[in-house]
Amino acid sequence: MENVVIIGSGPSAHTAAIYTARANLNPLLFEGMMAGGIAAGGQLTTTTEVGNFPGFPEGITGLELMLKMREQSLKYGARIQTSTVDKIDTSHKPFQVFSEGIATQTKTIIIATGAIAKRLRIKGEDNFWQRGISACAVCDGGLPIFRNKPLAVIGGGDTAIEEATYLTKFASKVYLIVRRDVLRASKVMQKKLEENPKIEILWHSNALEALGENSLEKLVVRNNKTNEEKTLEVRGLFYAIGHAPNTIFLDGQIDLDESGYIKTIPGTTQTNVKGVFACGDVQDKIYRQAITAAGSGCMAALEVERYLTEQK
Repeated sequence: MENVVIIGSGPSAHTAAIYTARANLNPLLFEGMMAGGIAAGGQLTTTTEVGNFPGFPEGITGLELMLKMREQSLKYGARIQTSTVDKIDTSHKPFQVFSEGIATQTKTIIIATGAIAKRLRIKGEDNFWQRGISACAVCDGGLPIFRNKPLAVIGGGDTAIEEATYLTKFASKVYLIVRRDVLRASKVMQKKLEENPKIEILWHSNALEALGENSLEKLVVRNNKTNEEKTLEVRGLFYAIGHAPNTIFLDGQIDLDESGYIKTIPGTTQTNVKGVFACGDVQDKIYRQAITAAGSGCMAALEVERYLTEQK
């Protein structure tokens, strides 16, 4: 029987693996096989340059960063299994984790399965993903390719306004593309939008196609009220239309909020089931950064160690 099973392969999962391994808990980590349609390593593997993770002043690609984390997990004794967890059973102890029809018994579980940014799948999107199109302005907006260039953000909620406002630090202009004639954002955020001269709102609008040579250069937009189409000269397009947490496999075993994120006791990574912990983006819909995910992975590991000590 395992002391701890970690489900996931991003910064939170590997930080938890490193800490639990160094605590001699001999962790078993299921990194998944294209779980959620993304390679082991999570969303960072789709990010070209990471410039805001401490310790890499020259920047590092997301894939390189995750490979280094994986290497460090293995160095300290974590065992990694490349298969996807299909379900868990927390109805009795020891818990059971199922992957490819095989059950693994464990005293504790750390869920670190992350979340996937929602995409629109417009024409040309795949060609320019991470070459002008991104789902994280805070992660990518400061890159040199976007500086002093016109950019666009799609969305109408608080996140969209936050990202559009953030991008004005670097962009020459920011278009906010909204499919309706109203914003879902709070009044405070709307006021912030109105006060920023660099942001132009395109109401009743939908993005149709991304164009360019080696990177994004233009975006075709249609007014869904008049059907008029126009082409925007933009070098960056940022989706701010939400994320989908990877929690379907839990099948009611763990309490989730209305958006599908795992609920944790404030200030901890403890779920509603004693001995089951959650860290990273699967329980964080506010920050969603590699560094905050890693921090919560540390928290989960320390809480697992404390929990197991108390059970003796």
